[in-house]
Amino acid sequence: MGMRRARIAMVVAPGRGRRSQSDSVGGWLGQGRTRRYARCPHFCFAAMTDTFLPPLTPPDHLMPQLRTQGYAVLGAAAVAALAGVDLAALRALEGDWADLPPDLYLKDGGRYRRRRHACFVVDPNQPTQALRTPDRAHWQPVEYNALHGGMERWFAPMLETTTQQAAWLKLLGWLGQVASDLKSTPQQPWFLEAHQFRIDTTDGIGRPTPEGAHRDGVDLVAVFLVGRAGIKGGETRVFEAAGPNGQRFTLTEPWSLLLLDDARVIHESTPIQPTGAEGHRDTLVVTCRAKGFQEDGVV
Repeated sequence: MGMRRARIAMVVAPGRGRRSQSDSVGGWLGQGRTRRYARCPHFCFAAMTDTFLPPLTPPDHLMPQLRTQGYAVLGAAAVAALAGVDLAALRALEGDWADLPPDLYLKDGGRYRRRRHACFVVDPNQPTQALRTPDRAHWQPVEYNALHGGMERWFAPMLETTTQQAAWLKLLGWLGQVASDLKSTPQQPWFLEAHQFRIDTTDGIGRPTPEGAHRDGVDLVAVFLVGRAGIKGGETRVFEAAGPNGQRFTLTEPWSLLLLDDARVIHESTPIQPTGAEGHRDTLVVTCRAKGFQEDGVV
């Protein structure tokens, strides 16, 4: 899982933070860069290199890839085939992202993130019947989110017109099956949190992961690119959690997917900048956890 050396430019919000002593990353520095982000989330890095295509995984190699590398990337057609849904039914959900409420919890003072949130339980005996739970706060420990951890964040709930769609329920059921196969726990119920995100360029720069490279404290993370328009940047980066190696690429195809074994890798997306009016990047992030939803005081 080698990664090329790349020169990067550091952009610092006015009056905030200090410039790092280094303006290049050899092997991407893995956790060292994570710690720098955690200390000063106002740093952002914009790659000065060509766009790299995603390393797509053949559908029949999904589980070996996840188990060997800790991550896998699927094209949209593979996602639809494996989840047993029509790609057109997934594309029909995209209108939701045009009307997401603002995220009022951003500690960096930005206005660039909009989102909705909902929670579900997937029963392995009824994988296509993901059960939506009562709305709850999103909570993460500071060990996993140094910027926004340790606080309850109540986001606007996802719309029922979306979460009751057959394609949506099948998609969540399939993710539960992937988590069960990855962890070899076929009878394990899975607790899923779904996040609809729109990162825009209202402030000039939008930060998909203002907390920097991170883990989420779950078992499986699914990051779907829903769409992008009028932007540059938004490069995905995946690193070994316990090593120096990583991969970088840019998702551009709607409903292409990055799957992550959260125990083994850390991930981030680089900031976006506008190339046209109303630039934005839309994603769907779904996390799967075996031990219930994350909440304060519960391990």
